[in-house]
Amino acid sequence: LKHSLVMATTISLLVRPVVAFSSHGIAKRSFSGWVGFSSLNTKTVRYSSTSSNEDGKSTAVDENDVLSEYRNEGNLRDQVFSAISKDGGVKVTAATVRNAVNDMMIQHEMNAVSADVLGRTVTCGLLMSNGMQAEQTVQITLNTEGPIRGVVAIASGKGELKGYVGAPALGDMHIKEAIGKGYVQIVKNHPDWPTPYNGITQIEHGDVDRDIGIYLAESEQRTCALAAATSVNGILCTSAGGYLIEQLPGVESETMDIVSSNLAKLVEMDGGDTLPAGLLHKGVTPLEIAGIILDGLDMQPLQQIEPGLKCDCSEDRLVRALQLLTKEDVDDILEKEEQIEARCQFCGKVYRMEPDEVAKRFEAARGDPSKDSEYKPPGN
Repeated sequence: LKHSLVMATTISLLVRPVVAFSSHGIAKRSFSGWVGFSSLNTKTVRYSSTSSNEDGKSTAVDENDVLSEYRNEGNLRDQVFSAISKDGGVKVTAATVRNAVNDMMIQHEMNAVSADVLGRTVTCGLLMSNGMQAEQTVQITLNTEGPIRGVVAIASGKGELKGYVGAPALGDMHIKEAIGKGYVQIVKNHPDWPTPYNGITQIEHGDVDRDIGIYLAESEQRTCALAAATSVNGILCTSAGGYLIEQLPGVESETMDIVSSNLAKLVEMDGGDTLPAGLLHKGVTPLEIAGIILDGLDMQPLQQIEPGLKCDCSEDRLVRALQLLTKEDVDDILEKEEQIEARCQFCGKVYRMEPDEVAKRFEAARGDPSKDSEYKPPGN
């Protein structure tokens, strides 16, 4: 077997102490915990009501169709849409990411089970990163004992995402069996932060979204309802996405009663056990999902983004990774393989460097490769 380096641009775990391991009930259909959320800039529109047809699709009633820019007929494009109730008590973020999941299935040659796990994890990352600064990132790592052998998904505030699973070609099994026991680790980071924020909770359910919901309740003390699911037919993802409902400080109990009633209707409309994959498969859009949940609360759109895969791997990153190895290790690889070969775990791109090029780049690089503030790659 060839020696190779694996490039995985995950975040260093030089982080804050672990928080909360006790069980805390949270589900896709209810709320628990507490939320800290502030400075929501709403874009006010006149949104009178929503209704639902027999297929479960909601219909926005607005004389000027001021929501036209948020519509996404048939979920043809990937989209993350967020809105807030007029009283500022509840925020809803909904997403469809079918195209991204299909792209990742091609990148990693994933089958249905692995695609389902990664699709759910990526969706949760997008929902959690919504409203953050563009450069801020959320990294979700599922450290599992099951045959999936771990999952990593990273999403930024502007909707850039990437991810991989340890075993992309699992056999036919239930998602809970694929994940098994383990723990959820969330790392939030920003280029200007001296230290990333880190939180860890145990995996209790093995279906991704409920376990990440437990993290939000226990580690971040947020009151929310989180759902993420996919539908995969053979080698094609037919629907993927989810929603995150957050209770904001000062919310009235009447508002939460309305949201709970609306959420029950949403569950009934979906009609399946992988909410909201059924609705998304029927063509119900993120705008319509948010409209159903906030029906009767005068929904105010916040923003929409079009998420997409983006990997920041490069030859410079490879050189930096090599410089973190000892000279003896690098020389040993070059002696045995006559070149350096590395494959990015996120996008699958393969990099190759001959010995002369490695030596040239090592000589040109400056600073400590273990410190972002000091390191200067070749050519800079």
